[in-house]
Amino acid sequence: MQINQINEATSFIKDKISDLPKVGLILGSGLGMLADEIENPVKIKYDEIPGFPTSTVEGHAGQLVSGQLKGLPVLAMQGRFHFYEGYGLDAVTFPVRVMKALGVEKLVVTNAAGGVNPNLVPGDLMLITDHINNTSQNPLMGPNDSDLGVRFPDMSTAYDRDLQNVARSAASELDMNLKEGVYVWNTGPSYETPAEIKMLQTVGGDAVGMSTVPEVIVARHAGIDCLGISCISNMAAGILDQPLSHDEVIETTENVRQTFLDFVKEVLLRISNGEGR
Repeated sequence: MQINQINEATSFIKDKISDLPKVGLILGSGLGMLADEIENPVKIKYDEIPGFPTSTVEGHAGQLVSGQLKGLPVLAMQGRFHFYEGYGLDAVTFPVRVMKALGVEKLVVTNAAGGVNPNLVPGDLMLITDHINNTSQNPLMGPNDSDLGVRFPDMSTAYDRDLQNVARSAASELDMNLKEGVYVWNTGPSYETPAEIKMLQTVGGDAVGMSTVPEVIVARHAGIDCLGISCISNMAAGILDQPLSHDEVIETTENVRQTFLDFVKEVLLRISNGEGR
């Protein structure tokens, strides 16, 4: 990753926004509606930003949205990039590097995920307490630039414990049944087989998806605190006797829309009020 590429994208975005963000939001499949809640929004298409790839997935608007949300200056990715789209992990995580350069201190990363734990049901929101990288890929492979982070970053608290407590308090305030669990990253784009899901259950996975982990690894490398939220959009292969489709993902996230919006906004309000450090 070249510092000059990060600087070029950062300068481009700074020239277009009025408030430098303190919180970054990465909004997964079908969850981009949160960016529509941002006040005084400035929208920048990815293909306008130097160094940014272009999102190719249905349900991803493909733009940055800057503005205020619950009193916080935020920068939202309305759609993300995936390894399965053919991008290298440098490209997938490039926006996180730019967020850090813009001043982001906390990252709320969301995704639509398949339920591996049979106690989950479609429409559940799951607080990510930890993750499993099941891909043998890592965005930090290659030469390390010490200006961006240490060579061997600690991942024992990849998902910030104070922010997890903020999320639990927000869920309690809303009388919401927030589930918790471990998220597994597979590359995709094919869904898992029933045998693979049995394996993930055995190793401790609760939900599975095709994103999030590389972004969190880079965020932690950069010193950004992370909060992860999965929307359980379907049950993984073999748990229910039915085929899987991306249409089901979008349909479920639409059905849980208001719960998701209320929850994340309550989390941001609490962060704005000084909770979560």
